[in-house]
Amino acid sequence: MKLLESVVEFRRARAEVPGSLGLVPTMGFLHRGHMALVKRAREENDSVAVSIFINPTQFGPSEGYQTYPRDLRRDLELLKAEGVKLVFAPPPEEIYLPGFDTWVEVGALAERLEGASRPDHFRGVATVVMKLFNIVRPDRAYFGQKDAQQVRVIEKMVADLDLCLEVVAVATVREPDGLAISSRNTHLSPEERKAATVLWSSLSAARDRWAQGEARARILKKVIVSTIDKEPLARLDYVSTADSKSLEEVDTIDRPTLVSLAVWIGKTRLIDNVTLAGR
Repeated sequence: MKLLESVVEFRRARAEVPGSLGLVPTMGFLHRGHMALVKRAREENDSVAVSIFINPTQFGPSEGYQTYPRDLRRDLELLKAEGVKLVFAPPPEEIYLPGFDTWVEVGALAERLEGASRPDHFRGVATVVMKLFNIVRPDRAYFGQKDAQQVRVIEKMVADLDLCLEVVAVATVREPDGLAISSRNTHLSPEERKAATVLWSSLSAARDRWAQGEARARILKKVIVSTIDKEPLARLDYVSTADSKSLEEVDTIDRPTLVSLAVWIGKTRLIDNVTLAGR
């Protein structure tokens, strides 16, 4: 496994890797969710590359860029054990040179949900992912379904800009109690960690109500809100029932629908989602 920190070094190493290459973009502090992406990439490609880059441009002024958890040494041990070929871990100044002022914006798809709560977030995401695609030149790129809107934004960017690669979404990896695995979970106190299960329990309650025949989006949202309200440590940011492709809100679950939410647990903001198939 090679660890590379500069674009020039990475491109030189990439040229020596034959066959298909799968890319897993990460911000490091790897967990079982990341490793599921790595394993899927390894199954479907001749070699795997992983990027570790905490992207400053996708964080707002008070969104915790400086406090985002970091442990490069541990990350490298995990990736080596999984047979990863290349690791690209550049410093911020390698990705954003002095005077950098070119951005990728994906339009309406990036303005909803997370985009409404976190202005410019997806501009930072799309820009850095585009740069990684250009540097790494993967055949496939792997992302977790927990960040469902991010997956759609990247799929849209790839389609609109005629990028020659496949975007692969991998199912959310969860703890035994249902909490979606996330690096942000490390910020939770033991009491907050217990409270955080309300995200999945609220989504599960809505999914169960839908399975019983309820197709009205407003009723499913009420189920979620009432479940969240019962947890004193939880504060709802948003809940959405949206067309799974356009992310436009729907009134009736009559098509594949992304049910998603963002919730503050103490000072930590968590997201999760479930997709309903429609009738």
